Amino acid sequence: MSLTSLYLLFPLILTIGFGSSSEEHDALPLNYLKCARGHHRLKLLSSLTCTSERAHGAIGVLSKIILTWTADFVVYLGDVITANNIAIGNASLYWEEAISPTRARGIPWATVFGNHDDAPFEWPLEWFSAAGIPHTHCTLPNSSVSGEEECSFRGTRRIELLKNEIKQNNLSYSRNGPKDLWPSISNFVLQVSSSQDPDSAVALLYFLDSGGGSYPEVISSSQAEWFNRKSQELNPSSRVPEIIFWHIPSKAYKKVAPKLGIHKPCVGSINKEGVATQEAEMGIMKLLVKRPSVKAVFVGHNHGLDWCCPYEKLWLCFARHTGYGGYGNWARGARILEITQQPFSLKSWIRMEDGQLHSEVVLSS
Repeated sequence: MSLTSLYLLFPLILTIGFGSSSEEHDALPLNYLKCARGHHRLKLLSSLTCTSERAHGAIGVLSKIILTWTADFVVYLGDVITANNIAIGNASLYWEEAISPTRARGIPWATVFGNHDDAPFEWPLEWFSAAGIPHTHCTLPNSSVSGEEECSFRGTRRIELLKNEIKQNNLSYSRNGPKDLWPSISNFVLQVSSSQDPDSAVALLYFLDSGGGSYPEVISSSQAEWFNRKSQELNPSSRVPEIIFWHIPSKAYKKVAPKLGIHKPCVGSINKEGVATQEAEMGIMKLLVKRPSVKAVFVGHNHGLDWCCPYEKLWLCFARHTGYGGYGNWARGARILEITQQPFSLKSWIRMEDGQLHSEVVLSS
């Protein structure tokens, strides 16, 4: 259902952690992103779902939001493209178009996968005319060239999409996660550190692949174990606040979902559909609720939801549908997160495409 993009505005350093084991992680060099402000803002843009028909609308709203709010970091949090509607052999061409506004402004970013990014091509019934001749002309993005030789219908695998992004863009902080978590790919950690003390973490941002598309919609027990191992390695005392991002809501979201409207303690503006959850719970939520350092989980997927609700001692939040692909005609927008370093606080609100701000909530203070 969705994608999401995230912007971090802050005077600090981002450090990426990944690897198939703690030994491999320790051997890898760390990438640093130095920023220059005191408040740290993250912007979540959900559901660009770019296709040949909807790319320009998605890019337009993304460009408008980026231009209006200066960003230091962007995270695309699933459904960057709608692969099931893309017939060309290399869907990375649309992926590159989706991240182009961020790249054009020199803003670093990271991506995680959604259920549409590598979904199998869905043959439209109308292509099979009375004459029995399906449509075979495939137009490339930003190209006037079209023809049968460009059609593929095979889809582009997660690993291919991410490898191309990393290879083509030195501003990308995305990473192929540990190989033993396959078929999930986008599992990695960003460490946010003070510019005055790079060794001192302000927050840890965990990104997980919640599946869908080419394999079941689930965060596996192996991913849960990876999170447990990595969080114990990086934050054994739970002193550093931790913020979690993936695409498809866990079943816990359905437990806290508002029934009619949105009422306190939940905060938001639209509650227009039921929560479409992962297929099963494999242990990740049990681990999260046991860690006092975990402050909030952010997802996309549902276009008609943008609320935050408390669950145990943390918050479960939706982003706001951003792009013009996918279902629904609700107004587009973005969820903003603001991290304050001293003393630590995490605040969030929604910014609409027209500039309106609403649904402010303090998630940790």
